[in-house]
Amino acid sequence: MATTTRNRLPWVAYAEDVAAQRIPAGKLARLACERSLRDLAHFGTKPSARRPYYFDAEHGERCCDFFPRFLVHSKGEWAGRPFDLELWQRWQIANLFGWKECGSGHRRYRKSYLEIPRKNGKSQLCAGVGTICLAADGESGAEVYSAATKKDQAKITWLEGKKMVGASRELRGAISVFANALTVEGSTSKWEPISSDEQTADGLNPSAVLVDELHAHRNRGLLDKLETAMGARRQPLLVMITTAGYGGHSVCWEMHEYGRKVLEGMVDDPSFLAYVASIDPGDDWRDESSWRKANPNLGVSVKLSYLEREAAQALEIPSKQNAFRRLHLNDWTEQAERWLDLEKWDACGESFELGEVEDAQLIVGVDLATSSDFCAAVAVAPPEEGREAWAVFPRFWIPEEKLHARVRDLGVPVDAWAEAGYVETVPGNMVTPDSIEEALREWREGNGIAEVAIDPWNAGGLGASLEEHGVKVAMYGQGWKSASPAMRALERCVLTRTLAHGGNPVLRWMAGNLAVEMDAAGNVKWSRKRSRDKIDGLVALAMALARGELLNSANGGGGLYDGDGDDVFVL
Repeated sequence: MATTTRNRLPWVAYAEDVAAQRIPAGKLARLACERSLRDLAHFGTKPSARRPYYFDAEHGERCCDFFPRFLVHSKGEWAGRPFDLELWQRWQIANLFGWKECGSGHRRYRKSYLEIPRKNGKSQLCAGVGTICLAADGESGAEVYSAATKKDQAKITWLEGKKMVGASRELRGAISVFANALTVEGSTSKWEPISSDEQTADGLNPSAVLVDELHAHRNRGLLDKLETAMGARRQPLLVMITTAGYGGHSVCWEMHEYGRKVLEGMVDDPSFLAYVASIDPGDDWRDESSWRKANPNLGVSVKLSYLEREAAQALEIPSKQNAFRRLHLNDWTEQAERWLDLEKWDACGESFELGEVEDAQLIVGVDLATSSDFCAAVAVAPPEEGREAWAVFPRFWIPEEKLHARVRDLGVPVDAWAEAGYVETVPGNMVTPDSIEEALREWREGNGIAEVAIDPWNAGGLGASLEEHGVKVAMYGQGWKSASPAMRALERCVLTRTLAHGGNPVLRWMAGNLAVEMDAAGNVKWSRKRSRDKIDGLVALAMALARGELLNSANGGGGLYDGDGDDVFVL
């Protein structure tokens, strides 16, 4: 373990080396180190009435030394050895506990966001933080909680702390160990695991909350309750640790983006400590230099040979590439199993108004999903002279009474989408076929409808009602035979940039959710079970494109509006 010199603390040396790029690190980790160096130079190490904060070097170093003095590793090749902090870990602990408010002497940082790949020891580090908050934070009646979506996950950090306490003669004498709690009788303090059963958070008075694997939290429910409950504490601490997650709509992504804005100086929040170890945009995930940027514990708890094996498998198995990038390089990916490339999807963002394709007959795909959830109808207009792409016009509906529940459950801004007009709310608790029929009537007025493709599951009487009004309806099966041509049509249009979806955010979210299944013959179909979230709009779009290509081909490629009208029906 490095020793403290009079003028240069170990974490300062680390921060200087990262800032000067002598130690490989991604942009956000470098910005975190630069921020800490600026603050040290500006605020100093002594309290002053003229400044809001100061760095208490003695306290910061004492908290760092707590680890090797009282804690030992519990597993692997280090089992039984003192917990000597690596320099990046020392930076974390020194900054988290060393910075104080000048007036009160209380902790400066109230929230900490640590995003780092697997195997870098974040759970063990967090367990050490929990032990300090339980027994060495000067908090009478401390309530420390390890929080996660499931009790087993919440126990991971807590169990690490339990093992550390059990292995330490000094801590065993001060901390009592129970099946689901660590307690300090003298100060009536406790540390317990807690899961996303949000009712259990009522009535708590946390002094510190340790949130493990934040990316697995589908909504803010538990986090908000625990954070709100901390209001009565004099120096509460919320520590969030995670690997990168999926997509851009989650509480974890919100924290990632907030941390980024703090580090880039876009948001001034001196109470928020952020450290993100990751590769940078444009880095080659196959390059060892990228691995070093994202894994500060490479060569210690992260073995180079292990990453080499995992990368080799990812090269041969495309579906493993996202997992390697996310779990080992902290690279945010759009889904667990790649199908649509979101960069290629975004390249198809050209927008058209219905009035610009008024001569074209529309083909519509309808996916009703469940009447109490999202419903989607997506119209496409075939390419014509002067426009090589299929123009896409999506509409989405959700029951008004389900709106806020979907914001909570899905972790996406459905309410904001509704306010912006991307999602239409329907009074009551279910979407009826009347809403879909009204949309079709509106599309009819300016364009006419060549055909409506409907997923027969849960379609109810919609198909019969449309046919009664003279609309040609195709009941589109969801098996391999029907789904594979639809998926290939969607894929082909995205890859050739012959799709113009207008950048609709709901459709993009669903594109990022889309996962597939493939059979032995190479047929592919959408998988609602394997997809991360809703994909109704993508299913409707795929069906519309497949039927559109078929009808366009039957008409000699001249467009659906050029025929003699025998196959075109309008409301």
